Amino acid sequence: MQDDKFINSVARLLSVSRDQATKITAAVLCELRGRLTPKETADAAAQMPQELKRMWMADDSPDRKVRRIHRSEFIREISERAEIQEAEAAHAVKVVFRGLQEVFQSPTGQEREAWDIYSQLPMDLKKIWLDASRIQWK
Repeated sequence: MQDDKFINSVARLLSVSRDQATKITAAVLCELRGRLTPKETADAAAQMPQELKRMWMADDSPDRKVRRIHRSEFIREISERAEIQEAEAAHAVKVVFRGLQEVFQSPTGQEREAWDIYSQLPMDLKKIWLDASRIQWK
């Protein structure tokens, strides 16, 4: 999947501008990445288009600790980073998660690289990850 298609789909599904979709996507990617091991972060990055990879790896460090946060704090962090309301952030997380599932060619969010990400999430974020697979991406 190309970067433009990803961001354009996020913008369409969230009814926001392309710039806002980019900001939201970067916020979700950054928070999700923080929940994964550095090895998994690198594995996922290897399968992403260039611009998503850049957002995904921004300010990452190979020796960082995994952030053990759950749904409410995860959503709050995205809300603050993207400068949107928490209700909007909750929906935005599902949309970006769905886009990642498309990038990883995972229709249910449980195949290939998507499974590796899913397996590292706490139960409350796993539920969001799986719920995201129901979003019509195209």
